[in-house]
Amino acid sequence: MTSTEAQDIFIKHANVPFDIAHIGEVTGRLKQTGRKASKADRLSLAGALAHAAFLAPDRTGQVYDAVSEAWLDKAIDTPKIATLGMQPEAAPTDLWDMFWAVVEDASAGKLDAGGITERTAALGGTMPPASVQRVAEMSYTFPGIVDATTDSLPLKIDLADLAAQPAGSLGAEFHTLIVDNKFDLEVLDRAEIGLAELPSPLDYLNTRILQAHDLWHITAGYETTALHEIALSAFQMAQFGHNYSAQFLSIVAAVSALSPASGYKYLMDTITTAWVHGRETPPMMLIPWEDVWHKSAAEIRTDFGISEYKRPHRADLIEKTAPLTAFIRMVANLFQIFKGSQQSIAKS
Repeated sequence: MTSTEAQDIFIKHANVPFDIAHIGEVTGRLKQTGRKASKADRLSLAGALAHAAFLAPDRTGQVYDAVSEAWLDKAIDTPKIATLGMQPEAAPTDLWDMFWAVVEDASAGKLDAGGITERTAALGGTMPPASVQRVAEMSYTFPGIVDATTDSLPLKIDLADLAAQPAGSLGAEFHTLIVDNKFDLEVLDRAEIGLAELPSPLDYLNTRILQAHDLWHITAGYETTALHEIALSAFQMAQFGHNYSAQFLSIVAAVSALSPASGYKYLMDTITTAWVHGRETPPMMLIPWEDVWHKSAAEIRTDFGISEYKRPHRADLIEKTAPLTAFIRMVANLFQIFKGSQQSIAKS
């Protein structure tokens, strides 16, 4: 299959509303065929994920539920996420050509952090202003978001407060993670990237997840490895519809369609189990982190009904495993480039 033929198949499925029954059939076939999973089926699924991420964000929950239930062969034990019942947005003229160019360059290893930042922002910039409001309205369909958001943005976290917490506490563990890895407490200057200008609840949600991303790592049981960063993207998406994560995973899926099928199982196992974990975990946006610094992560899990992620594969699979996971290594590299583009994350 040529690149042009692959692009045509992807765009065909990205441009039209997906049928949930068909999504289940395609996913089931991909699971059954394993290492022989067809490129056409992988492109079809990638197109559906991209359609939801860019043109119908309120259907993200619907499509990932269908994919996860078909891949894992079991129902998700939580109520379905409502859609807004809206028609999909019209794809801007250049959206899919720009999207596919990113996919091809990522597959070829041609992207650096600066390039992906500019091009990711350009992808989002093609969407009409109404699409941002649609993402905002979609956020309220996820459990707990109405109760989590407030009229004001969360206060900045004080590193000194974390340093003062007792040994073994979440605050102390978070402090060590930030200091040892030279992380920034909020990743970006919230004023500089204009988070307050986003419609509610995106202003609150995107500020809070920049603060809490690494807290979710610790509390929900995701390690700071490449594979678990991909997993946490799915978990975040399941928790509050994080639109950037949906866009990122749709690109990952498209990249995977151009790659050997040998790594597909590891990626799908990870994304689907993390999605289900996020769907079946009480809303972590409701946790008042500043009031529980003194408690251990285990105590917080007990208090808020959080179970640790049951990983289907070792967390350091990408770092430790050789040729079998060459595709996932490439995807992980793509993720690290995307992680350097936090402005796109914050504004999605």
